[in-house]
Amino acid sequence: MSHTTDQIRNVSIAGHGGTGKTTLFEHLLFAGGVISRVETVESGKTVGDSTPEEIERKISIHAALAHIERDGRKINLFDTPGSSDFVGDVILTFRASEFALLTIDGRSGVQIETIKLWRNLEGRKKPRGVFVTHLDDERTDFDRALADIKEKFKVSPVPFTLPMGHGAAYKGVIDVLNEKAWFVQGDGSTLETAAEIPAEYQETAAAARELLIEAAAEGDDNLMEHYIDKGSLDAEEMHTGLIEALAEHKFIPAFAGSAPKNSGLVSLLNFLADIAPDPRTAKDLALDTEGKEHEIPIESGKPLSGLVIKTVYDQFSGKLSWIKVVTGKLAAESEVFNVSENKKERIGKLYLCVGKKLEEVKELYAGDVGIVSKSATLKINDTISEGDTSLNFLHLRLPEPVHSVAVNAVAKKDDDKLGEFLLRAADEDHTFRYQFNGETKETVISGMGELQINIILDRIKGNQKIEVETHIPRVAYRETITKKAGAEYTHKKQTGGHGQYGKVLLELAPLARGENYKFVNAIFGGAIPKNFIPGIEKGIIEGMAYGTMAGYPTVDVEVKIVDGKYHPVDSSELAFKLAARNAFREAMRQAAPTLLEPVMNLTVFVEDKYLGDVMSDLSGKRGKILGEDSVGGIAEIKAQAPQAELLRYSIDLRSITSDTGSFTMNFDHYAPISGKIADEVIKAAAAFRVKEEEE
Repeated sequence: MSHTTDQIRNVSIAGHGGTGKTTLFEHLLFAGGVISRVETVESGKTVGDSTPEEIERKISIHAALAHIERDGRKINLFDTPGSSDFVGDVILTFRASEFALLTIDGRSGVQIETIKLWRNLEGRKKPRGVFVTHLDDERTDFDRALADIKEKFKVSPVPFTLPMGHGAAYKGVIDVLNEKAWFVQGDGSTLETAAEIPAEYQETAAAARELLIEAAAEGDDNLMEHYIDKGSLDAEEMHTGLIEALAEHKFIPAFAGSAPKNSGLVSLLNFLADIAPDPRTAKDLALDTEGKEHEIPIESGKPLSGLVIKTVYDQFSGKLSWIKVVTGKLAAESEVFNVSENKKERIGKLYLCVGKKLEEVKELYAGDVGIVSKSATLKINDTISEGDTSLNFLHLRLPEPVHSVAVNAVAKKDDDKLGEFLLRAADEDHTFRYQFNGETKETVISGMGELQINIILDRIKGNQKIEVETHIPRVAYRETITKKAGAEYTHKKQTGGHGQYGKVLLELAPLARGENYKFVNAIFGGAIPKNFIPGIEKGIIEGMAYGTMAGYPTVDVEVKIVDGKYHPVDSSELAFKLAARNAFREAMRQAAPTLLEPVMNLTVFVEDKYLGDVMSDLSGKRGKILGEDSVGGIAEIKAQAPQAELLRYSIDLRSITSDTGSFTMNFDHYAPISGKIADEVIKAAAAFRVKEEEE
């Protein structure tokens, strides 16, 4: 059965690892009647964690999707990984959802990954709520968790449910909106049951309901006037106001519960079906051919358009493409236009899914998320449309990889097979990169952390039966000059008949960092004919490809051709190219060359107790601290450090912070190095060249 746009709810369940996302996802499916029994993460049989690596490691690695029918509404639920190594799959669900539910451990409060996810949602202006988990544990405290949220995010969560007791005394939740109590049944293997709110909780529930009314009054100006005039809102006004205020992200709903006891689930599902934003409240962004952004409302009354948010290669079903339909309607057995590839695409069967189980469907309306199987051209970030269009939906905003490893197959015969596997892995997850670096002559894979990389390497060995060697990648250094210099070179060769002759005199001058290269033709009086100038520039560019210190490319140099000489018979473009290349190299030796190393921007997230150790470690890595901010026990450090010092930083940071710290990184600039550090780089480059020659 297909659902219209107004009937759809897209919800991403996200949060720090270990906060109970997959358990909540599993029990919501049970409470919603999708599955007949719940499984634990330890059993390896949950709907959310279905791949071999997830089952083996007992963690979520990939986003999972399922749907629940409730009161005529379809709730698409995304279960997401908690580790920063797999944040790409979290971000794609944020793109596909109109509401995010962040799980907060009632014992630990707000943790590092939750802070990072919150900031991502803030940048999207995405409505969100919180679900405080593990309230049947003795160490939990719902009020303390809400206070922690308030301190760290500067918001005041509005409780829709309240816990009745905690730890061994935990007996269920109060549904503030619907004024009911939901009690845990026995050991929690069955659903909770409704009853009157116990007398000892009625005063607390009434106070919480006042907060709901205040939140509802924020929905629009008329409701606020009614609230001010009457001091309250009736049930219908309250319902309308909550829907409108949440769609505009004017408050943060908070929920209490214990998923393993099936507690707090009925109230949450009712909220998602009834109050959570539907896709019509949201817009997507598309770019035209000139790079200008356009807001595209999610609505069904327009021609089809959609975005491919995920690609999965299933061993049984083949290639599966997840599509968020933005406008119109996507139908099975139809033809669409792949705007990104400028090709027509035949849509065969169309599916919904519950984890890895596929359910065939005939059509999907705007706002829905479905799966196309075995497509010829579709890949992540592709835009589909009903016909040719100039608009492409904005690509997923994914972070840059922070951990890289150079790889090669032990057996040369496996090189092609290894390359094919790595290309497919990069197609599935765009936070994973695979490229051959022609400069360093290495195949380098990059990802968000050691765990992500190790899982891919394990799949290569286990599934593909390829033995792989790994090592730390070489750094792409550069060379430049620090003063002006000039040189001349005459290329002269007599071979019988026509010879080769070309004389070039050039001058070098340093450019500002990042300007790369400037060519100036200052020849006057026809000393070198114009038709030989292109050959001279080719020679200079060839000379810049291999510096004179360690063989790294030369950058930030102005090259001026000031004089030369030619022979009317023996001169040629080749002769002048060779003369220019050698003149450049000679001039560079005289221009006080120096090495440049890449310097990276870092943003490091750590608990305050590790702040000193992390900053000391960065200083030991020749890092420069740019700033530090601490909110609610979580420190954010801004720094810069040489890439050479950060090749294993994901491993180092996790060691220092007991596996709790995380960071983002991107290239900023090249900076000079000298002395012992430069000597070591030159020595290593020479050794690498010797090794290459031996091979």
